[in-house]
Amino acid sequence: MAELERVGDDRSLGDLFAELAREMTTLVRQEATLAKAELGQKASRVGAHVASLAAGGAVAYAGLLAILAAIIGLLTKAGLEWWASALLVGAVAAAIGVYLVMKGIKALKSEDFTPRKTLESLKEDAQWARRQTS
Repeated sequence: MAELERVGDDRSLGDLFAELAREMTTLVRQEATLAKAELGQKASRVGAHVASLAAGGAVAYAGLLAILAAIIGLLTKAGLEWWASALLVGAVAAAIGVYLVMKGIKALKSEDFTPRKTLESLKEDAQWARRQTS
């Protein structure tokens, strides 16, 4: 790239544009590689969030079932019909479940998938290309 900036270069205009085209092709390939790497990092972070959410949900579900069964048993023993106890406990559990799902969705939506480093680099490349052609 520094060769294009030499004063007194004896290459033809066609040669200079050919070299510029080669340099731009290399630059675009490098930018694509950078974008791929950046998006890969972001995707792996999202994958870790999803895996954590799934594992935590499975363990919490098993514990929750045992706790819910115990609460239904206590409410039945306290005088409620078994179906009323199950309905009450089920409604509370469903409300908590909805809250947790919404929280997980919000966390995933807050993840930024824009390849910011690549966009900045592309802006710099465009400025460089304008300087080379003017």
